[in-house]
Formats: sequence, structure tokens, C-alpha cells
Amino acid sequence: MQAMETTMTAFNPFPAAGNPYEVASLLDEQGREIPITEEMIAHACDELMKQCHFPPKAA
Repeated sequence: MQAMETTMTAFNPFPAAGNPYEVASLLDEQGREIPITEEMIAHACDELMKQCHFPPKAA
């Protein structure tokens, strides 16, 4: 447990400067990193919006 705590406190996922999301990536089946892009996030949000059922707007 102590080693895990030390590793987690030593790891800083957010760089001191710049966009903290520059380090976001997915791993494919072969273990290659695929950077997550703004377009990927927008596409995922669009797909979720298609599946949502919103109540009708009140008049």
C-alpha cells in the first residue's frame, strides 16, 4: 500500500503549463496509444444526444 501511495503522489497527470488534456489517450487491442481528440469527444456527445429522450418543452 505504501508503494502505491508514493507512486500516485509522485505522478502528476497535469503538466505545469498548457492544456491538461494533452495527455489523454486510449489503448487499442495491440496496446498502442490513440490520442483522444476534440472531434472524438464531440462525436461521442452527439451520439449520446441521439439516444436521450428529453421531456417536451412547456408552453
